[in-house]
Amino acid sequence: MVSPMTSGASSPLLDAFDDQDKIFRAAFSILQQAIAHHDFPAAVAAATHRGRLVALKALGHFTYDQKSSDSDEKTGALSFSRLWREGGDFNLPSSNAVPLVASSAGSGNPQVQPATLFDLASLTKVVATTPTAMILYERGLLDLDAPVAAIVPEFLTDEEKDPRRHDVTLRHLLTHSSGLPAYEKLFLKARTRNELLHAAFVTPLASDPAARAVYSDIGFIILGIALEHLADEPLDRFCHREIFAPLAMTNTTFNPPADLRAKIPPTADERPCGADTPVREKSKSSPQPSASQHSTFRQKIIQGEVQDENAFILGGVAAHAGLFSAAQDLAKYAHTMLTGGRPIFRPETISLFTRREAAPPGTSRSLGWDTPSTPSQSGKYFSPQSYGHLGYTGTSLWIDPARELSITLLTNRTWPDCSNHAIKKVRPMFHDAVVEALEASG
Repeated sequence: MVSPMTSGASSPLLDAFDDQDKIFRAAFSILQQAIAHHDFPAAVAAATHRGRLVALKALGHFTYDQKSSDSDEKTGALSFSRLWREGGDFNLPSSNAVPLVASSAGSGNPQVQPATLFDLASLTKVVATTPTAMILYERGLLDLDAPVAAIVPEFLTDEEKDPRRHDVTLRHLLTHSSGLPAYEKLFLKARTRNELLHAAFVTPLASDPAARAVYSDIGFIILGIALEHLADEPLDRFCHREIFAPLAMTNTTFNPPADLRAKIPPTADERPCGADTPVREKSKSSPQPSASQHSTFRQKIIQGEVQDENAFILGGVAAHAGLFSAAQDLAKYAHTMLTGGRPIFRPETISLFTRREAAPPGTSRSLGWDTPSTPSQSGKYFSPQSYGHLGYTGTSLWIDPARELSITLLTNRTWPDCSNHAIKKVRPMFHDAVVEALEASG
C-alpha cells in the first residue's frame, strides 16, 4: 500500500510501510532486545526515505512491568496505573493546542502505539526553537549576529562583573558557543518562572564567547526569551500556528492536556525511596542510582509533564525542553526539511541553519542542530551533510539529505531514574541497521 500522508508540504509524504517487519527485521530486533534488557521500556521508530514513510513501529510498554494491572492489588502489589492515580497532581495549565490523537492506555501497563506521545526533551530545540528562529530570520526579524543584550537587556544585569556579556550574539546561543555553562540546576533556587529566568540571565560565563562550543541549556533558555521578544508572542503559541498546524503535526504540543497525560509513557519516578514506597523497578544493564542521581524534586511519578526540572519551573514551555510529540509527526517535519521546506521554510534557510559552523574550531554544531562527529549517535552511514539532535529522555531525530533519509527514535530511557545510558549504544546500531536494510532492499 502507498497512500499520501498529508503534511502540507509541496510533495506529500507517502505511507509505504506494509513490508516493514520484513525489511527492517534486524533493526526492530535491536530495539526489542534493548527493551528486553531494560535499556528502555518503550520505543517508537519512524523512518522516511525518498519521500516515503517506510517504517513506523511501536514496541514495548510504558514501564518494565508488563504484567501489572489493577488486579495485582489482590496480591498486595501496586499496579503502575494505580501508582499514577495516587501519584498525583497534574495541574499545569494546558496550552491552546490543536486536537491530539493519542494512543489508548488501558488499565495496568499499556503498550505503546505508533501515535503515542513522548517527552521530546532537547528535541524541542530543533522542532520548536530552531524553526522559530528560521521563520523569524526569513521575515527579517532576526539578525543572527545581533547582541543578545539588545533584545534581552536583562542579560546585562551583571555586566560590571563580566563585560564579555556584551559580545554574546544570537548565533552564539544557537551554536552553543556563547560561553555559558552546559547546565545549572536553576530549579533548586527558583520557584517561579520569573525567578528561574533571572537565574538564567545572571548565570556567569564559563569562557569567552566564540572560544569553544559547550552544549548549553542555559543558552537556549535565554534564546527562547529573545525569540519571544522578536515574535512578540509566547513560544508555544507561535509554534502551533506557524509550524505544527501548517505541517499537520496534530500530535505535537507543549503541556499536553490533563486528559491525555495518562496516555503518555512516564519518564521518571521521583517518589522518595522509603518504607511506604514500592520497590523501584530495576534495570538489568545499569547500576542502581545513588541518592544524588535519583531526583525527588516533585516527589511523584512524572508522566505527561516535562521531565526537565528547569522547564517545569518555566511552566512546561521552554526553548530547551517541554515539547511532546509522536514519531509520525516528527517524520512529517523531517520530510519537510528534506523536500525544500515548503510551506514554512525556504531551501536556502534550511541550508544555512543545517550547515556545520566553521567556528569555534572543532565544533560539530550548526545553527540549532548538531552534525555527525566521530563516533556519532547517527551511526556510521549518515553523510557529512547530515544533521540531527538528541533528547535526554531517549529521543532523537537524524536527517540525511544525501540519502534522502530521516530516522526518528522515541523512547523513555529515563524511566525510572535516569541512570541507564545504554541507548548510546543502541541508537547508532539501530540507525546502521535501518540503512543496511534500505540498501539491501534496493
